[in-house]
Amino acid sequence: MIYFWIWIVIIIQRIVELIVAKSNENWMRGKGANVVKEGHYKWIVVTHVSFLLWVMIEAYLSHSLTANIGEMLIISFVLLQLFRLWCLFSLGRFWNTRIIILPGAELVKKGPYKFINHPNYLVVGLEFIVIPLLFKAYIAAILFPILHVILMCYRIPLENKVLKEVNEE
Repeated sequence: MIYFWIWIVIIIQRIVELIVAKSNENWMRGKGANVVKEGHYKWIVVTHVSFLLWVMIEAYLSHSLTANIGEMLIISFVLLQLFRLWCLFSLGRFWNTRIIILPGAELVKKGPYKFINHPNYLVVGLEFIVIPLLFKAYIAAILFPILHVILMCYRIPLENKVLKEVNEE
């Protein structure tokens, strides 16, 4: 039963994030922001949706939905969610799932962004390991971190390039 509730929390969280992202996008566009064309964005969406479906299907097919959840995995999951929230709140209205540039805006260097670039991508990568392990979906715990790294090899350089160009202006 706990699997069901964890699953529901993850789904609700992702839906809320998409709503927040759209609201932030509209706010930034209203201030003159530009959305960067990202050919890889659809693959990020496909990967995330596939991840959520794969984990549940793999867990169901392996009958591991009744297995005991390790305390360390639960603690890791909760800590990742808190770190995710720290990332989102630190960026505020500038957080988004897309690359959106608002001319004249300062680069955010507070919260986790003071210590590392792109901390939210680190959270996602770790979630792609921890969440499948919670559900004993071992194939997903291997496959989706690899897909995430591949996608980030495109996303992060593009984001860095755009941020550098804007900050040089």
